[in-house]
Amino acid sequence: MNAGMGSFILIGSFVFLLVMKFPITFSLFLSSIFAAMFLHIPLMSIVQRLVSGVNSFSLLAIPFFILSGEIMSQGGISRRLVGFANALVGRVRGGLAQVNILASMFFGGISGSAVADVSSIGAMLIPMMVEDGYDADFSVAVTVTSACEGILIPPSHNMIIFAMAAGGGVSVGKLFLGGLIPGIGLGLLLMIPTAIIAYKRNYPKQAGFGWRKTLKLARDAFFGLFTILIIMGGVISGVFTATESAAVAVVYSFIITFFVYREIPVKQMGSILRNSLKTLAMVMSLIAAASSFGYLMAFLRIPQAVTSGLLSITDNKILLVLLINVMLLALGCIMDMAPLIIITTPILFPVMVGYLGMDPIQFGIMLILNLAIGLTTPPVGSALFVGCSIGKISIEKATKAVLPFWVMMLVTLMLVSFWSPMTMFLPSFMG
Repeated sequence: MNAGMGSFILIGSFVFLLVMKFPITFSLFLSSIFAAMFLHIPLMSIVQRLVSGVNSFSLLAIPFFILSGEIMSQGGISRRLVGFANALVGRVRGGLAQVNILASMFFGGISGSAVADVSSIGAMLIPMMVEDGYDADFSVAVTVTSACEGILIPPSHNMIIFAMAAGGGVSVGKLFLGGLIPGIGLGLLLMIPTAIIAYKRNYPKQAGFGWRKTLKLARDAFFGLFTILIIMGGVISGVFTATESAAVAVVYSFIITFFVYREIPVKQMGSILRNSLKTLAMVMSLIAAASSFGYLMAFLRIPQAVTSGLLSITDNKILLVLLINVMLLALGCIMDMAPLIIITTPILFPVMVGYLGMDPIQFGIMLILNLAIGLTTPPVGSALFVGCSIGKISIEKATKAVLPFWVMMLVTLMLVSFWSPMTMFLPSFMG
């Protein structure tokens, strides 16, 4: 009885606080406090869980990746990536939209954040596309959905959070490799509806570049793109860990931004640090609060109850995977990514890995892609909100424009869920 009522208080108070529009960090923390008081668990235990939730060496990679992305986004790298992408695909019909997708693919390998991608690439390309004759809702839809490539293409701090939530037994390097093909595949699939809509609406082409200009743009973008090689190459070769690679990326991005590109003065580093600290505070507070919430779920044996409930519905493995995907998509519509990873991973891991036999790498990419789609869906989709703010359009108008792109995102999700080579080829090949 106590366990049942405790579970009701934990989940019920959390949902109630969300409905009352409390910040999600406080909703997670306060619901944990209420349940602990009912269960007569010392509140000091909850505080200890808050601290232990962020007391992990692996999580050190997160502030480094955030700082590296902030340095390079303010230092002119996004403009250079857009220029290089324009040289590659700008000459086709609807070229600026295709440039948007390709630039997001490049930038995602540097920032690892969909919101950072929309803020940086979108702030540049959405007004440019509208001025060039593209519809504002289409411009926002392309920007928001293509930004999700950055969640999958390494480096991604969400993969580090998943590895921690899975108990620390999942290799971050293999997760990075596992997300590379799905991330690129998502970008290629998003180019299909983009091309169809561009031809249907007769969107303009960009002027072609000569080979000299193309080489110059490639050279300008090279130093930014080389960041990806540093991170991936170092982790795969075993020269350094994911955390160490993030620290190396910060040093490299600092040198490239302030001593090679030299578009901003060194004194702007103060503003970069403040912006990074704001982002880091939000991410780490969510992780801490979600850790205490997850501790109480484990105490109340909620993961075991969910596993039993799912298996009581069906023991068909295909239907189970579809059911879990639908559940994650629904949750992604109402909650942020970081707390959802921490909460859902210990619940679903026994089902997906233990019962269904899915590799932890494949499950991790499937989970992250589900929640990445949630960043583009109302009512809580943060990437969608940022895109609408830049494009100066309503959520309703943007949501309608996003529909054909969601289809391609769901196709990618089905490939990741049911075709293991999509995620496992590179981790297996690279050993």
